[in-house]
Amino acid sequence: MSVLACVTMTYNIALNDVISPLPELPAALKGRSIVMVGLMGAGKTAVGRRLAARLGLPFVDADAEIEQAAGCSIAEIFERFGEAEFREGERRVITRLLAGDPQVIATGGGAFIRPETRAAIRREGISVWLRCPLPILVRRVSGRTHRPLLNQGDPTEVLARLIEQRHSIYAEADVIVDCDDVGIDVTVNQVHQSLLSYTPPRKLTVALSSANYEVTVGDGLIDRAGALLAPVLPQKRTMIVTDETVAGIHLPRLQASFDACGIQYDVFVVPPGEKTKNLTQFGELVNGMLAKHIERRTTVVALGGGVVGDLAGYVAASTMRGLPFVQIPTTLLSQVDSSVGGKTGVNTAYGKNLVGAFHQPIAVLADVGSLRTLPIRELRAGYAEIVKTGLIGDAGFFGWCEQHGAAVLAGDTALQSEAVLRACAFKAAVVSDDEREMKPNNGRALLNLGHSFGHALEAEYGYDGRLLHGEAVGIGLGLAFGLSARLGYCSFGDRARVIAHLHDCNMLAELNQLNQRFSAQTLVAHMARDKKMRDGRLNFVLSRGIGQAFTSIDVPRDEVLALLIEEGCDA
Repeated sequence: MSVLACVTMTYNIALNDVISPLPELPAALKGRSIVMVGLMGAGKTAVGRRLAARLGLPFVDADAEIEQAAGCSIAEIFERFGEAEFREGERRVITRLLAGDPQVIATGGGAFIRPETRAAIRREGISVWLRCPLPILVRRVSGRTHRPLLNQGDPTEVLARLIEQRHSIYAEADVIVDCDDVGIDVTVNQVHQSLLSYTPPRKLTVALSSANYEVTVGDGLIDRAGALLAPVLPQKRTMIVTDETVAGIHLPRLQASFDACGIQYDVFVVPPGEKTKNLTQFGELVNGMLAKHIERRTTVVALGGGVVGDLAGYVAASTMRGLPFVQIPTTLLSQVDSSVGGKTGVNTAYGKNLVGAFHQPIAVLADVGSLRTLPIRELRAGYAEIVKTGLIGDAGFFGWCEQHGAAVLAGDTALQSEAVLRACAFKAAVVSDDEREMKPNNGRALLNLGHSFGHALEAEYGYDGRLLHGEAVGIGLGLAFGLSARLGYCSFGDRARVIAHLHDCNMLAELNQLNQRFSAQTLVAHMARDKKMRDGRLNFVLSRGIGQAFTSIDVPRDEVLALLIEEGCDA
């Protein structure tokens, strides 16, 4: 073998040791262009060009495309037509580029600031903000004369002003990479790794006759809440309602995300627990917000579980005859149940949720990362509502629960996201067909499977926290299937399957698991005061089998009493 051949072989072996195949971008990013945003001097063009080469994508400089389309420089466009005309042309060019095949696009510093351009990038691409400190930007743009904005004064003062004006909007980008003076290759590596680790949240649209809104499900959404909510807030001013427990865990992260995006906020902290959901607390919140001189475009943000969501939602529904409302549910129960559908309200001495209103949110952010802070008991309580979804109308999903329920409760984030999304999708479909629960049969009332029994148990406990709502619903599911089997609608095997799954998940499923004796007559009396009564008759959700729920007002009171006595209640 010649010396040249030996050298070539040695070089190829060494090269293969150093260069390995680059990992592909996540599937969620494929088919989408990567759009570099940030101030002039951040390195969008230089980083974008090298990133494109690394990913095997074309690279386009949007400013160059604009100059080519206009037949003159950007400075000349500014001089002849003004900035407004330039921004409109810029929007058209970027929209055209995004409509093509995936590529890496470097944009001008002001492109992302225009709402229409930002919306187009959000729909079709993945935005990457190169965040760069002021001294580095000043050094990099020193001597540049082709940037119209730099010609308006001292570069340091101009860039400082642009940072103040634009950073809160750049913060809405999907990926943020801090760029110090570390060299372009290091920055390209940082951007590439950020893209590889980026997991876009999953979204579900709730389409109603009165409103459309998105439910966003993912991990870490509270940290990104400002960026996710900024596009839908009528104004960048909010009233955050949370409870003492949640405030200590999640409120600082929400505030930081709002600060980054320039969203103003006032905070109202209420005591935790079901007893907070009352007319007195409602009045205090309304007066507190009015004292802050809120406007009709000020948004109420509920950060917490179902109690906070129901209470804050009713405040939003009532104050000034309706304020925009955002749900950020932090419990599994609220993520799959109360945060979607627009039911808001407070409790009275006569029962639960007897005063309230239908008031749809403008957005829901379900951060499954918040579930890591929940006690297992709270997770199990929320899981009962997920199981309920399959039992109502999706036998396949109940089978999925039987297979994956233990992992959901064990903290598998991907499976938790899947469970929340599927449960919300089912509820959204039901709600869109019967938003205000007006159908005489079935419709939205199906979502009350297990609730007639569950609410009766909660009332008997006095809503004091000894029995969680989801725990009561779990027992209610077993009783609903027991009543259905007793009336001949489903098999006792279906009832046994429901109870077996709940037991497998270490959940409450039967009355005898409660360390308390109940009166059958008293429980039925609680049901008679429930808002699901119709024409003085008990209205139940029953089942013809797994995934085959239906409503019925022909349930004999004696059969309900007999079931409760059979389950261990006193006559």
